[in-house]
Amino acid sequence: MNKKTHYQIIVTLLLFFAITSCKQEKKAPETTDELETEITEEAEVVQSKIILEKLEGSPAYKDAALILDTSDEIVAKKSGEMDFSFNVENYELGAQTKGPNAQKLANSGKGQHIHFILNNQPYSAHYEPNFKKEIPDGIHHLVAFLSRSFHESVKNENSVVVRKLVVGEKPEDKLNLNMEAPTLIYSRPKGEYTGDGTKEVLLDFFVLNTKLSKEGNKVRAKINGTEFTITEWVPHVIKGLPMGEITIQLELVDEAGNVIPGPFNKVTRKITLKN
Repeated sequence: MNKKTHYQIIVTLLLFFAITSCKQEKKAPETTDELETEITEEAEVVQSKIILEKLEGSPAYKDAALILDTSDEIVAKKSGEMDFSFNVENYELGAQTKGPNAQKLANSGKGQHIHFILNNQPYSAHYEPNFKKEIPDGIHHLVAFLSRSFHESVKNENSVVVRKLVVGEKPEDKLNLNMEAPTLIYSRPKGEYTGDGTKEVLLDFFVLNTKLSKEGNKVRAKINGTEFTITEWVPHVIKGLPMGEITIQLELVDEAGNVIPGPFNKVTRKITLKN
């Protein structure tokens, strides 16, 4: 073997080892930081699939009315069971709401009903106008409104009752209630959803003493960390939710994005979705 041939062999071997080394470096395992970045990007993709859309197609019930024949402040000397006797006009409790939304949303087989909400806690549903409720000592904020069978609230001036309950001998106003202040009342979603009911989940709330607009007060919704701004008081559906526990936060905010003072204007709830 002459020197020239020997030199060519050495150069060829060096090139081979260099190319092999480069390929091995490209196939090297990713670092922890790279993996974390990839996981974060995947999580962002999952979150970005959550969609909030206006719900349309529900009967309006513009003339429906819920009436409670009492003063704006109800006083009771003792805590315990209180009788509530509502009058309902131009609306049938127990009937199934007509239209496509009863089929695509979680729907009550018992039909249309009243949502009864004390101090912005999860509502109780009532399918008759007369019922009893356990009310503890204290000064409480009561909101009751008509609900369609699939739990969408009826939104007009007469479909809602708002009262201040003063219960007990010396009740404390722990909430520092201002009944005239802008107030957000949470309604849906609530509880557990299964099967087809997980595909479109109703988001619904009541606003009192204010209107929503692009330039004024708004509702900020955070759904599993994905943020939406709602500038119109209409029902919405949430699409693209993953199975499991879902966290929903609603805030009533002013034009600058600050939460408006009030005991109920920032609320967080959890629901569960199952196959």
